Amino acid sequence: MDSELPPGFRFHPTDEELIVYYLCNQATSKPCPASIIPEVDLYKFDPWELPEKTEFGENEWYFFSPRDRKYPNGVRPNRATVSGYWKATGTDKAIHSGSKHVGVKKSLVFYKGRPPKGSKTDWIMHEYRLAESTQPASRKIGSMRLDDWVLCRIYKKKSMGKALEHKEAHQKVQITNLTAATNHDAEQKMMNIPRTWSLTYLLDMNYLGPILTDGSYCSNFDFQINNAHIGIDPFVKSQPVEITNNYAADSVKFQVKQSSTINQPLSMKQMYDLFGENQ
Repeated sequence: MDSELPPGFRFHPTDEELIVYYLCNQATSKPCPASIIPEVDLYKFDPWELPEKTEFGENEWYFFSPRDRKYPNGVRPNRATVSGYWKATGTDKAIHSGSKHVGVKKSLVFYKGRPPKGSKTDWIMHEYRLAESTQPASRKIGSMRLDDWVLCRIYKKKSMGKALEHKEAHQKVQITNLTAATNHDAEQKMMNIPRTWSLTYLLDMNYLGPILTDGSYCSNFDFQINNAHIGIDPFVKSQPVEITNNYAADSVKFQVKQSSTINQPLSMKQMYDLFGENQ
């Protein structure tokens, strides 16, 4: 029988097909539909050594393997390998063909070391065995052989740790980009502040601090112009500003002009003296 698949075909059988068309035929010495599953004693090798034991498979590999007893008079299989052991996980799954129970599927995980202190790996095995009623009844007395053949599917799952690290890194990049965008927006708003304001606008925006109703200025408030366009040092502490005269908010405007010689905070009176007459 030709052991090669036609170009473009992949071996992805269902659980039922693996039992009915492959494992049953192997157990009864009948030819399989395709001779692509090798006979390998899995427990003589570690899982990472198995892919090279077959010519087929990219992310998963199939094998026919015997099972031995762990104890001479017991029914537990011996699942120890060279440097670790296979440990069953979950519950067995019954495989049916129509209404007929034909086999059982068991999931196992490979652990490095010796039980109970082995370290879990990403290697997974799906072990398919025939139902009790379909297994050959002949067993040699005192034999360590538990099953002549089981069918095993081996694969390595993707590491969840790497996936989480990638996700966390992606979230950090998003947060960094969002922070940069927020800072950029704030800078743009500062850049868009006009150089000419009315006193009404300044008072509404609270740029001049809490001016009392009698025209006086709260002495606890430090007024500081923090505009990059006018060359003021934002780190120089401002002095308190006092307003001695009442003013008509809607009738007075002033314009702050850029000057390289200004390096000290301006009081309100100084601003009136410097720029009030230019309006």
